[in-house]
Amino acid sequence: MEATATEVFADHRELLFSVVYNLLGSVADTEDVLQDAWLAWTARDRPEVENPRAYLVRIAVNTALARQSAISRRRETYVGPWLPEPLVAEPGAEETAERTEAVSMALLVVLETLTPLERAVFVLHEVFGYAHTEIAGILDRSPSAIRQLAHRAREHVHARRPRYQADPGVQRRVTEQFLHAALGGDMEALLKLLAPDVTLWTDGGGKAKSAALRPMTGRERVARIITGTSVKAPGDLEIRYRTVNGDPSAVLFEHDAPFAVMVLDLSPEGDKIAGIYAVANPEKLTRVDP
Repeated sequence: MEATATEVFADHRELLFSVVYNLLGSVADTEDVLQDAWLAWTARDRPEVENPRAYLVRIAVNTALARQSAISRRRETYVGPWLPEPLVAEPGAEETAERTEAVSMALLVVLETLTPLERAVFVLHEVFGYAHTEIAGILDRSPSAIRQLAHRAREHVHARRPRYQADPGVQRRVTEQFLHAALGGDMEALLKLLAPDVTLWTDGGGKAKSAALRPMTGRERVARIITGTSVKAPGDLEIRYRTVNGDPSAVLFEHDAPFAVMVLDLSPEGDKIAGIYAVANPEKLTRVDP
């Protein structure tokens, strides 16, 4: 019995979500792209499609690229640093294989510095394992052009973030130590945890008063900002440890409402904090389940 259009699309939805999210960093924009892809799929004479997976990925990727100009214009007026919308796993939930391909918050921030085409090639090749010839068909470019884009993107990304995977147990432990020191205003403990060139990003979207308007770099500077901010934080914050974009992280709640998502990026040595990503824009926390 032939699968219906809805069944075929549902079978590939998690893959499409993960690919597009890694291109855009926004759940809302990803859902819009998937809706457009669904409409294009249902309007298609499907018996002609030999490979639905390849066809749907092509539709989704090119729809996402077509939206990039509008998204870029919107971000030009964004107040303060823009961080990707965090993907917070529900407590105890098993993530699907495709959804766990959502790359780390730190890598998503680096991907923001690529051109849309470079990012598409990097995500498809490095994250999802598509061959250059397959990507050429998806993006309607020659294989040689795709190889050039891939080389530029890989060099750019690896220069800004060397490839390594932090140990999940270490990341969880450092996250706990960091939050204990940060919320307790313990400057000495923070200085021991932070790398000399640590960078702090706080995304409040103009709606969180404690969010800085630009990234801050340097151990002493970042420690002072964090301890100063902790004094103004609500006194009844509750920390719940969750997986965010595949990494052990934390969500801070105030009266069961999400207050901020905190993600740390550890140095290649694995025991110092190289990056702190705090998402406090309430519009980016609406999908966080308490």
